[in-house]
Amino acid sequence: MASLPQNWNFVPLKELCQIIQYGYTASASKEPIGPKFLRITDIVPNHIDWGGVPFCKIESNKEQKYLLSEGDIVVARTGATTGFAKRIGNHPPAVFASYLVRLRVKEGVDSRYVGHVIESDEYKRFIKTHIGGAAQPNANAQVLTSFPMPVPPVGVQQKIAAILSAYDDLIENNLRRIKILEEIAQNLYREWFVKFRFPGHAKVRMVDSPLGKIPEGWDVRRLSDVCNLVMGQSPKSEFYNEEGKGLPFHQGVTDFGNRFPKTRLYCSVKSRLAAAGDILFSVRAPVGRINIAPTEMVIGRGLSAIRHSAGFQWFAFHLLKEKFKEEDSMGGGTIFKAVTKVDMQGIEFLSADNETHQRFEEIVLPVESQVENLTIKNSNLRQTRDLLLPKLISGELDVSELEINTGKKAA
Repeated sequence: MASLPQNWNFVPLKELCQIIQYGYTASASKEPIGPKFLRITDIVPNHIDWGGVPFCKIESNKEQKYLLSEGDIVVARTGATTGFAKRIGNHPPAVFASYLVRLRVKEGVDSRYVGHVIESDEYKRFIKTHIGGAAQPNANAQVLTSFPMPVPPVGVQQKIAAILSAYDDLIENNLRRIKILEEIAQNLYREWFVKFRFPGHAKVRMVDSPLGKIPEGWDVRRLSDVCNLVMGQSPKSEFYNEEGKGLPFHQGVTDFGNRFPKTRLYCSVKSRLAAAGDILFSVRAPVGRINIAPTEMVIGRGLSAIRHSAGFQWFAFHLLKEKFKEEDSMGGGTIFKAVTKVDMQGIEFLSADNETHQRFEEIVLPVESQVENLTIKNSNLRQTRDLLLPKLISGELDVSELEINTGKKAA
């Protein structure tokens, strides 16, 4: 942005903040022993899933100091996600981890406007430029708040925020629909393959197995018996690029979305490959996070690609979601910071007859197709919003004279 409208200014982000604060040092817990504990991995996805955020035991005299408020903005300051940011909306009681920096804007500044700007790729590019190509990138609060913010009059801030937030509202509504559809499909999996209430179950005799009583004709199998499994292997960094040379490259969950990963990096050499439609499974912390490959891609050491050899891909998808319904924990509660190929191959589960699997695929497919369509809609909405943002915050698109319902006042 070379220039701004006459009554706008570039202001360092730090000058717009009344609070700039590092987070709390503690361990996350699955037990509800305190407030939610927001970590870097929770702010990287397109939205914060508060249901999946763990808890934190925090000293009572420090809780108030680290409690997040609506309108706060948290920014990652270390690792590959340095510069990723999220504005906090309505949320349960929560504190934030030490690898995050909390920003709270001053009175007279719209936090929605600031949040949209520093959640953008433009902010990430600025931070990346300032931290260089370090193997373990990190940035302190001074760097994270040195970004030159384009600051229009507050009324214009509110109008810009209202326009961009309208896209966010549509995206959030679609996410709620996606969540309902995903629960429908996962509940159907549990009914059939966990509770054994599949069509015709009343006429099927239960027999003994190493996993207890199971329907007659079903088998205890291992993942390697029915799935092709490719473990990722990271090529040398000299083959990575952002110019689109080669195939999309993913080696962890940094760019995972609700269903499909967002491609940011490419790899010019073909190493370990995932095919379109393969399940992408995170084998390093957080273990068990799942996406689906939208196209052929190169996978690094943090991922595996899984495909059911008989084509029962949605069964395999929901099987893994059930086994790893709590990240880093497989089935009985054993904690994994990483899983090997042997661990993956040895995952045991119950396999039904082909007819039952085929019926499950046929019933679930329309539900999953709706999820895919809504996910694509959200991707298009985000793309449109992200294309609008630089035009709005540079003043190229003038909204000052538009009649726009701006919602709440500056925060």
